[in-house]
Amino acid sequence: MRKIPGLVIPSTFALLLAACGSSGDGLHPALMNGRFGYINKAGKFTIPAQFDEAKDFSNGLAPVRMANKWGYIDGSGKLTIAPQYDLADPFADNGLALVGSAGKLGYVRKNGQFAVNPSYEGAGEFGDGLAPVVLNNQWGYINEKGAFAINPQFDEAGTFSESLAPVRMGGWYGYIDKSGKLLINPQFRVAGVFHNGRAAVESNNRYGFIGKNGKFEIQPQFDGAGDFRDGLALVSIGGRFGFIGTNGKFEINPQFDRASAFDHGLALVWVNGRQGYVNKSGQFVWNSAG
Repeated sequence: MRKIPGLVIPSTFALLLAACGSSGDGLHPALMNGRFGYINKAGKFTIPAQFDEAKDFSNGLAPVRMANKWGYIDGSGKLTIAPQYDLADPFADNGLALVGSAGKLGYVRKNGQFAVNPSYEGAGEFGDGLAPVVLNNQWGYINEKGAFAINPQFDEAGTFSESLAPVRMGGWYGYIDKSGKLLINPQFRVAGVFHNGRAAVESNNRYGFIGKNGKFEIQPQFDGAGDFRDGLALVSIGGRFGFIGTNGKFEINPQFDRASAFDHGLALVWVNGRQGYVNKSGQFVWNSAG
């Protein structure tokens, strides 16, 4: 979970690895001389490095931080929503983004108007038309109008994906459907969201991937694991990070000090204190030393 004063957001939900990607638009944040800009898949800067912090593009916009406030830019680098938020996440598929203002969380539209006013102390991103929020220390799910679709009843709740969401009850994670019904009983210490029909979970201090029937499709064997993105999942073993396919076999061998999920064909990785982007063949297309 990620925290800022007054706000609690399960943005990566029960943090597996730094593998939460968004549905980006082919541009990727990159650090140059202490400032962030955006590169394309060829590793060329298309938006100059000028921001204090930057996140992924999604639905044509990306959150950027300037002078301690977050706003949004379009693909040309033009500000479309002026910096004004304490926190801002990429836009979900439904065109709503989680933002923080004055110690509360709400959801904003791409025109900068609030769809759901900031009123929650904890919240997560929309997925499948629902978003997890906390009320009286219990998590439930609201719809795009801010009305509860699943009443608060969980100790923690993650984003819906492929019609299932991970929830924690009594110290264990299971999965519910959009009606709130438990489809996979709570039995995991850590759980991610479903992508490509698989979700990363922890069992006996090892990480593997289950299918929607709750059975392991990839047996627990990793030190850590992240969600599948672009058909690959980030895993760690022996202190190194690499990427596996849906069959559980390595597509990019463990070789990185740190790594993030693939998004539109590129993944951010770190080697010897420097960051760069690799393609799905494991080849560098950009690095901060270049």
